Amino acid sequence: MTTEQDSPTEATANGAQTATAQREVLVSVDGLKKHFPIMKGVFRRQVGAVKAVDGVSFDIFRGETLGLVGESGSGKSTVGRAVLMLETPTAGTVDFDGTDLGSLPSGQVRRLRPRMQMVFQNPHASLNPRMTVASIIGEPLLEHGNKKASEREQRVEELLSLVGLDPSHANRYPHEFSGGQRQRIGIARAIALNPDFIVADEPIAALDVSIQAQVVNLFEELQEALDLTYLFISHDLSMVRHIADRVAVMYLGRIVELADVDQLYDNPQHPYTKALHSAVPVPDPIVEATRERVILEGDIPSPSSPPPGCPFNTRCPVAEEQCSLVVPEWRDIGGGHWVACHLVDPR
Repeated sequence: MTTEQDSPTEATANGAQTATAQREVLVSVDGLKKHFPIMKGVFRRQVGAVKAVDGVSFDIFRGETLGLVGESGSGKSTVGRAVLMLETPTAGTVDFDGTDLGSLPSGQVRRLRPRMQMVFQNPHASLNPRMTVASIIGEPLLEHGNKKASEREQRVEELLSLVGLDPSHANRYPHEFSGGQRQRIGIARAIALNPDFIVADEPIAALDVSIQAQVVNLFEELQEALDLTYLFISHDLSMVRHIADRVAVMYLGRIVELADVDQLYDNPQHPYTKALHSAVPVPDPIVEATRERVILEGDIPSPSSPPPGCPFNTRCPVAEEQCSLVVPEWRDIGGGHWVACHLVDPR
């Protein structure tokens, strides 16, 4: 995929700043697909496929946070896992810092693991209950480092302090911590090897609302201190607006809109983005009572049999005949604002 970084001249012509055009791309995803086979019968023959991700393209600049939002079942988590090669893509390429991950043997991908880490959604399930916190956080250091036991212990204490936990609790077990503290342990494990890139897969979804802001603030503090790059996956649009630099909106395995965070929230173009935006509560009773709401009818189609044409056409309130016949082109409508919709005109 090509975005505003194609060339400074083209980016400026589209309203993007030359500085943006010159930013370094750390992760580049082009035409990414992940289809899970549907097997039936005694001989387990494939009769179809669940198209969890069906042609996704985006770039992530070094040092930025790209938010990835959408309904449950839209394929967000599968994108995150496929970008890190935890799921082998069916098609497409994932380029990390100039290296095509899909072309590497597993041994070479493993050597890149210290630079690419993941924070999982459920801190209850992602931490081994039989291991102490020191063992959990120290495991990456043991697998990928050559530090002595005393050095690992010191590093674990540093990491616990960095994420706001008491280093003296290193020998406790995960069940002795709250949900927010457990997620901090997961974050400490992810940054143990000083990675460049972290995929945060709905890291606040399983937490109390009162704790979510603390964890998001921790992500921001660590990004500034450690020069991290994030792919932040969430279904909470208000929280993504707080942390992201750019936001990609996903529906039924495809990205339908991508733009700078302010641009996307202040001037959404795709009908699905507008519907999501209208569902976010406004903390003003007068505005909330008078603003227009977009109510989508029906359910999201099955990824095993997506509709022809635009994936959103079966629920789109403004769909036309061409929407059910032709897949919309993924195009820049100006200023690095990308949309896949027949009804949106370039600026």
